[in-house]
Amino acid sequence: MQIQTTAEPYDAIVVGSGATGGVAAKELGERGLRVLVLEAGRDVDPQRDQINPVRDMARRAYGLATGKHRYQALHPGYWKTNPDFFVDERENPYTTPAHKPFYWTRGRQVGGKSHTWGGITLRLSDYEFKAAQRDGFGEDWPIAHADLAPYYTRLEQFFQVRGVRDGLAQLPDGDYLPPSPLTPREAELQGLVSSHWSDRQLIHSRGFALHKPTPEQPWSRAASPGSSLKAALATGNVELRSNAVVSHLMFEKDSDRASGVAFIDRFTQTAQEVRGKIIVLCASAIESVRILLHSTAAHQPHGLPNEADVLGRYLMDHVSTTQFFWLPGVPAPGDTFPLSGSESFFIPRFCNLGQPQAESFLRGYGLWGGIQRFAVPSILHKVGKGTIGFLIGHGEVLPRPENRVSLSADTVDAWGIPAAHIDCAWSDNEHQMVAHMRQEIQATVAAAGGECYALSELFHMPAIAPLMGRVEKSLLPAAPPGYYIHEVGGARMGTSPQNSVVNADNQCWEAPNVLVTDGACWTSSGWQSPTLTEMAITARACDRIAEKLRQGSV
Repeated sequence: MQIQTTAEPYDAIVVGSGATGGVAAKELGERGLRVLVLEAGRDVDPQRDQINPVRDMARRAYGLATGKHRYQALHPGYWKTNPDFFVDERENPYTTPAHKPFYWTRGRQVGGKSHTWGGITLRLSDYEFKAAQRDGFGEDWPIAHADLAPYYTRLEQFFQVRGVRDGLAQLPDGDYLPPSPLTPREAELQGLVSSHWSDRQLIHSRGFALHKPTPEQPWSRAASPGSSLKAALATGNVELRSNAVVSHLMFEKDSDRASGVAFIDRFTQTAQEVRGKIIVLCASAIESVRILLHSTAAHQPHGLPNEADVLGRYLMDHVSTTQFFWLPGVPAPGDTFPLSGSESFFIPRFCNLGQPQAESFLRGYGLWGGIQRFAVPSILHKVGKGTIGFLIGHGEVLPRPENRVSLSADTVDAWGIPAAHIDCAWSDNEHQMVAHMRQEIQATVAAAGGECYALSELFHMPAIAPLMGRVEKSLLPAAPPGYYIHEVGGARMGTSPQNSVVNADNQCWEAPNVLVTDGACWTSSGWQSPTLTEMAITARACDRIAEKLRQGSV
């Protein structure tokens, strides 16, 4: 294939245009750096890509019939938005061991998965950053909440996050607009939780309210084209190239600096190269790890050494379980409310906060939920008059070296790049945590006078009943790894090249002008939704690398 090279190097190349890529481009562009953003997928068009129920259902039918969305269709998020925001699995394969399924959900378009994420913005606390100090498992992060606090605040203000300052040590407060209100039945449950349990409370969720598109603001602020990437492009210092499928990083002989990025044009299949002084990987955890693995000396001339064999290891996702329930009572007319990142509630982590550990498992979990937020016509209801709700537990997964990403030996994507091989499974710790989650969820529903049901027991779903049966079977008692779309790890942050891939400033030990700032850099997973923390880590890393570049120390 013919190779085309851009002669003039950029100050920075950002790989990925999603949540972290948008923040990286904004932070670097606002500091006057000349930035190129490479996005593997297509551009987005408000006319083509806004939600259209009839058109989107037809697209889903096609995706299911052709195998385009065989695994991604199992996630409820697939049924709420434009299915074209999910990758074509035929073009983008991956492999797993036969007995270890991993449900990998991806979005390849400008904005990536920021178009489809739930919009929940929770900070991590030092219960997560310094968890190893408390229970002796694994490694502490080399940073703490105080290191990220100013970046959390800046992002919460920029994104106009809604929430309440609840004063909880395990869930640090942020800088919020007024909260979205709880529904009447959620407010009732809030009082019940406080009266029944002294170790937990129900709080307003923190995040983005439901977006209503306008011609001036077609994309939600939760999506990078509606916020961070939009601001980055407005600086005049940032260029965006879509349809650029990154293959690997390039290195020169006798240098520990990456010289640029090699990519394939998605349409012409031509191999191209672009040069940059610094490279920021924001492609999502597994994709960034795949790029780094394909950049090692085993695959590229003068590539990364990876001598400690840490790269690709310690992959994590949140272990989760979902329970729908019914509360008796006559609902008031028009009593259905929006569901979004801020229009919902949390029961934050309440396990293992003291010393010594109180439970049989390490770490903890939180419960996300909503009541009166299902706008399903009454004709489809199977149960009597009442209110439908849900509770979803998502818990911290321990970092284990055997949970890893490698390159497939015999599978490539549509552009000839080695596919990811994902080998990940829950340990006994996660299984014990899920059992505890389900016990506490059922106790909460019972205390409210409700009954637990499967979704197929609550509603008639004639068109998708077979698929729903398959989904429900696969999610009990816990969803498989990958399902919650909170995968992190694989290029962990640490204190030395022997225990990590990047340092406390997110620079690769073996290539200090290469930064990994998305979920791949996580040392441990925590229980909170990760996107806000990923963006805060990105903002901090870009702040620090821009200063080092100014001083000539990169």
